[in-house]
Amino acid sequence: MIIQPAKRTESVQEYYFSRKLKEIAQMNAARKEAGEELVINLGIGSPDGMPPVPAIEALVESADQPGNHAYQSYVGLPEFRQAFASWYAGWYGVDLDPASEIQPLVGSKEGILLISLAFLDKGDKVLVPDPGYPTYSSASRLVEAEILTYDLKEENGWQPDFEALEKMDLSGVKIMWTNYPNMPTGAPASEELYRKLVDFGSKHGILICNDNPYSFILNDNPISIMSQPDAKDCCLELNSLSKAHNMAGWRIGMVVADKEIIAQILKVKSQMDSGMFKPLQMAAIKALEQGPEWFASLNDEYRRRRVLAGEIFDMLGAEYDKDSAGMFLWGKVKEAAEGQKCPGEIVSDRVLYQAGVFITPGFIFGKNGENYIRISLCAKPEVLRQAAGRIGKMLNKAE
Repeated sequence: MIIQPAKRTESVQEYYFSRKLKEIAQMNAARKEAGEELVINLGIGSPDGMPPVPAIEALVESADQPGNHAYQSYVGLPEFRQAFASWYAGWYGVDLDPASEIQPLVGSKEGILLISLAFLDKGDKVLVPDPGYPTYSSASRLVEAEILTYDLKEENGWQPDFEALEKMDLSGVKIMWTNYPNMPTGAPASEELYRKLVDFGSKHGILICNDNPYSFILNDNPISIMSQPDAKDCCLELNSLSKAHNMAGWRIGMVVADKEIIAQILKVKSQMDSGMFKPLQMAAIKALEQGPEWFASLNDEYRRRRVLAGEIFDMLGAEYDKDSAGMFLWGKVKEAAEGQKCPGEIVSDRVLYQAGVFITPGFIFGKNGENYIRISLCAKPEVLRQAAGRIGKMLNKAE
């Protein structure tokens, strides 16, 4: 390489799923050449259903208009922001000023980096959950912030231990990342939890950044941290159309917060891109108009899949919550660690290399995930049954 990479890149690795998908692609190439079945991927939460029909129709109609292919506003169309505001008011009971308290994003993942760039300097401290979404940590490392992990434990319902948090040295902490309904554990959100988070952030002068893309998935009571009194004083929330509207590849998300917080995020974002494609915005408006029947149908399907994923965990001897929220099932395995490999990784590797089924090892989400594995519900029932069949054959051979 003609030049050396920036030192900040030494603090991160290529994203686990990016690396794993390359390995699976290589495995599939070899399997195809040998006439074998391809690997079944139960790792990634990429919805396999179709988006709402009105959204697709709006995309096509808008894309057919000659004037809709130019650069767009950094803040999105007024009617796009109004659609987000109406969605928050209708579903979460949260009043937002569409002109100043909503910023559209290229998926909420973009928001994690933008927030980190906007509010963290070198040496600032960040509270990151363990287990938790790896991007919270990697974005913090890229801006050279100091990461303080806080434990989420099964015995505490995978919620923060606020007594333990109060005992930590919180000097210099600027941001706390939270995510409920939780990924990877499936722990639900609650008004009580959100109240505690708002009080904690207010008391210590910490910005609570709640990542909320799963509130409609296997959850009958979608709620937002922003519905708590005074939440705008110390909180922001990321949300997305990826999960609940089957639009992951469209990359449509948003961050909602007090206008001063949004202004700082926009200051960074406006240096990075040139607005969202107008037909995507028009499609999102229609997607956000979906009523209860859309989510009821979506969740009927995910409930069926959750049962089938549970049957796979039963075969593997993993313990799990049959009523977990979100689009994953999180299971605790009983294997003992071997050398450098933790129990979840041992099970994941065995199932991948012996049965041709990829299940995510929990260690990628943090030390507290080492004894766990995760199955994505973004696979059709017949695929989950096929995976169960392969794992059953593997287990029979081992007897």
